[in-house]
Amino acid sequence: MDKSWMHSDRRSKAYEFGVEAFLNFAVENLLTTTHIRCPCVKCVNLKLFGVGIIRDHLYFNGIDQSYKNWTFHGEPWEATTNASRNVEEDDGHSRYSFVSEEIDMDDNDFGDFGSDPYEFANVIGDGDQPVYPGCRKYKKLSALVKLYNLKAKHGMSDVCFTELLILQGDLLPEGNTIPTSMYEAKKTLCALGLSYEKMHACPNDCILYRKEYEDSTNCHTCGISRWKQGKDSILKEGVPAKVVWYFPPIPRFKRMFQSHETAKSLTWHAARKSIDGQMSHPADSPSWKLLDDKWPEFGNEPRNLRLALSSDGFNPHSSLSSRYSCWPVILVTYNLPPWLCMKRKFMMLTLLISGPKQPGNDIDVYLEPLIDDLKSLWVGIRGVYDAHNGEYFTLRAALMWTINDFPAYGNLSGCVVKGYKACPICGDDTPSHRLKNGHKICYIGHRKWLPINHPYRRQRAAFNGKPEYGIPPEPLTGEEVLHMVENGDRVCWKKKSIFFDLEYWKYLPVRHALDVMHIEKNVCDSIIGTLLEIPGKNKDGIAARLDLLNMGVKTDLQPQYGERRTRLPPGPWNLSRAEKREVCNSFYGMKVPEGYSSNIKNLVSLQDSRLLGLKSHDCHTLMQQLLPVAIRSVLEKPARYAITRLCFFFNAICAKTVDVSKLDKLEEDVVVTLCLLEKYFPPSFFDIMVHLVVHLVREVRLCGPVYFRWMYPFERYMKVLKGYVQNRTRPEGCIAERYIAEEAVEFCTQHLSDVSTVGVPSSQKMGVSKPLSGCTNTEEVLPYIEQHMIHIKTAYPKFRKRTKWLQDKHNSTFIQWLRFKFKVNLRKTIMAYQKI
Repeated sequence: MDKSWMHSDRRSKAYEFGVEAFLNFAVENLLTTTHIRCPCVKCVNLKLFGVGIIRDHLYFNGIDQSYKNWTFHGEPWEATTNASRNVEEDDGHSRYSFVSEEIDMDDNDFGDFGSDPYEFANVIGDGDQPVYPGCRKYKKLSALVKLYNLKAKHGMSDVCFTELLILQGDLLPEGNTIPTSMYEAKKTLCALGLSYEKMHACPNDCILYRKEYEDSTNCHTCGISRWKQGKDSILKEGVPAKVVWYFPPIPRFKRMFQSHETAKSLTWHAARKSIDGQMSHPADSPSWKLLDDKWPEFGNEPRNLRLALSSDGFNPHSSLSSRYSCWPVILVTYNLPPWLCMKRKFMMLTLLISGPKQPGNDIDVYLEPLIDDLKSLWVGIRGVYDAHNGEYFTLRAALMWTINDFPAYGNLSGCVVKGYKACPICGDDTPSHRLKNGHKICYIGHRKWLPINHPYRRQRAAFNGKPEYGIPPEPLTGEEVLHMVENGDRVCWKKKSIFFDLEYWKYLPVRHALDVMHIEKNVCDSIIGTLLEIPGKNKDGIAARLDLLNMGVKTDLQPQYGERRTRLPPGPWNLSRAEKREVCNSFYGMKVPEGYSSNIKNLVSLQDSRLLGLKSHDCHTLMQQLLPVAIRSVLEKPARYAITRLCFFFNAICAKTVDVSKLDKLEEDVVVTLCLLEKYFPPSFFDIMVHLVVHLVREVRLCGPVYFRWMYPFERYMKVLKGYVQNRTRPEGCIAERYIAEEAVEFCTQHLSDVSTVGVPSSQKMGVSKPLSGCTNTEEVLPYIEQHMIHIKTAYPKFRKRTKWLQDKHNSTFIQWLRFKFKVNLRKTIMAYQKI
């Protein structure tokens, strides 16, 4: 057939005649007019449509000019000796480049559908068969995906699911394509790359049984058996003592580029217009630009991925008394726009470490397969297909930092997070002091971050009784840390982190991010607990007063011993009983917009003047807005002023857009705020979480806005994972199966029209609360809007010229008026029918 029309102008007659000849050729060979692969530039033979839709696509999008051999439309394959396919577009740029000499692909480069769109089209084509001859509603793949999702949702066992498949196969007519076993169903999903690996692990967290230990029966470190032992100490061969679920990230990254819309979003950071002096995305940060400058070949390709890793433990059981700890490891991609990159859809579960105990410092053992894949991604994965640009490219990725709470920070980084040198940034110069009576270490001495001539440096009695002449410690670089741990300097370090196996890791300025969510929560708990004297959270007491006496400061606050009780003189941080009641009544009466926070009223106990059950987001709203309002008329002014300054700091640092020019002033202010707190609060108040506040501005300066690096989205996702558990004896297995089912449903929505997206609200629920004037109205509603505006102007003639007032009145009353109008019209219609 003549194919020269493929390069013709789409407005020409030659192109028009060529399109019609192509469609006739496809219909004659495929014997169908409703299920034909669309060869346009956007669909590239991945989607099936009718003849009319394909005709429109070919005119609007143009035909894929690299599709020279029409194998998907009935033309036999023409074997060629030249493996290269280069197509030059009209503008002279190469659209597709499949040159074997340049790419040099391995046999495994096309191991899943994410690499070769034509191979994926074959998988979809096989799944596009009807469930049984004559069935129009369900196809094989869509039916299987829905059944598999049903299995994971309701916790069906494999045996139960197999019996269900057999029963359905018997109920359906002969020739049906429903799999007859769980094995066949999984095989189909695995063909799509939707699978996971189960790895055996030593119960003592010594090794994973992989690579050279794959066939071992005992741990080479501790000697414990690989297999679970029964009550009679007889080994149960085939039943592992501990299992880890690994979800390889490379196929999932390839699938992201397989979607046209997602592939386009992954280059958003390069196409957007950034504002000088403003950081609204990690792409604006020095950490991002360092990768671009140090490795230009990496930075010049906008499709190369920038990743962040988060890991934390959660209890998968409903019982709060259970101490079972399951540890997921999650990756997020920063290439996406800010409104997408931290959403559930793009959170990638890569590892699931089973309980019941947390891995602790041995988490590096479980991270080995993920680190191996990250090494491969840094070198490059060849032959990844970009559906948006319609070309193959070499995909690379870099891990920018990890996001964890502070204990997990120590486990992943290998640093000490307790004791005299608990600050991972200050290291050996951590300003710490042991309290003799409180039997704890406090972290005071923030005056060294002040300018050298600041008057606070010379004040003695208000602080620790000594002047301050020190300078702030310089954070260690990654190269210095690596040198220390390799040379055995383990004073501040427990181990060499496995992340240093990544070539670029030691050059990153921030390798492990401080979690603002947990820092803010702990600071809020300390403030609320001290002000309201909540047991277990109060930083004041006899021991704290004696420590002040030992330090020689605030001696007027020392305990006064009596015959029956010991009296503590009121300090600047103490509230009277009436003031506590006033603060609690203030919280009790607060009303906030719907969805802003939980019901604060439910957290207040008026009987004993306490706040109970504060969650992380409750503390966030308290520190951001509510606490300064509640204490505005209580406390001594200096203490109230210091707390309010701290609240304003957290409000400023959590902004979605950061003005770089204001960061120096913000850093100076937070140092002064901490010094004010040292003046008016006891030393026991200053635990490590309060000290870490001084380093938050540094990380904002290096990494960008805070909301890309806190634990809120990961905590919400862990709640989703917890909801997957149906079988309490096998929580990790439930999570793994349900996650795979959700991925299958999510991916197939891009190619199957009758499968709904997981986790996305239905169109009926979206935008219900929005006023009609704020959205696009249909032609049926517009006449009613005009009538209502006339009605308002008639009812309120004094406001006819006040446009904003009329619009607000319309927004607030239109729904009620419209409902009344419909009732009147309905009543008139019924009466008219009754007369007839």
